[in-house]
Amino acid sequence: MSHSVDYYFAPQSPWAYLGHQRFQNIVKSSGAKVRVLPIDLGGKVFPLSGGLPLGQRAPQRQTYRLLELERYSKWLGAPLHLKPTYFPVSGDDAARLIIAADMTAGAEAAMSLSGAVLSAVWAQQRNIADEKTLAALLQEQHLPVGCLEYSHTQAVQVRYESCTQAAIDAGVFGAPSYVIGGEIFWGQDRLDFVERALTV
Repeated sequence: MSHSVDYYFAPQSPWAYLGHQRFQNIVKSSGAKVRVLPIDLGGKVFPLSGGLPLGQRAPQRQTYRLLELERYSKWLGAPLHLKPTYFPVSGDDAARLIIAADMTAGAEAAMSLSGAVLSAVWAQQRNIADEKTLAALLQEQHLPVGCLEYSHTQAVQVRYESCTQAAIDAGVFGAPSYVIGGEIFWGQDRLDFVERALTV
């Protein structure tokens, strides 16, 4: 049976970073199609879903978050800086660039670029809010440099807003979230369930 997955994520999310490659592998082995949907998590989704920006969370939650990130980084063998140089960072420009790649080169290109953006923040400590960094990431992924200019268009902005609204309509409240047949799987620690859902 052929499945489709709506992949909602924020380009600066450490949890999306930790899950991205595994998700990509699951999708490839299952033959599922992916809709790559970067969203404005902090600006639009959190205010409606009760989520709080990291700096506004209770100290206990912030401490535990670091512990979990370290655990998963070691468990998965995924290099991760717990407090990268460029974080917190706006993900809007990177999100629009991923959308531009999707619109011009397709979902596979958007998935590859998404992985590169996430790694740039958490493994390489690069500034994804800087246009030079985004241009370099495009080049490294062998994607057209014209994607950067296209990312500034109204068409891409409309798609970004549409992705975010689709997440809200689907009941998404955190990232990454994977939606299969209307069922939400929240968090990279739910990828086992995603894999099962895609192999039914």
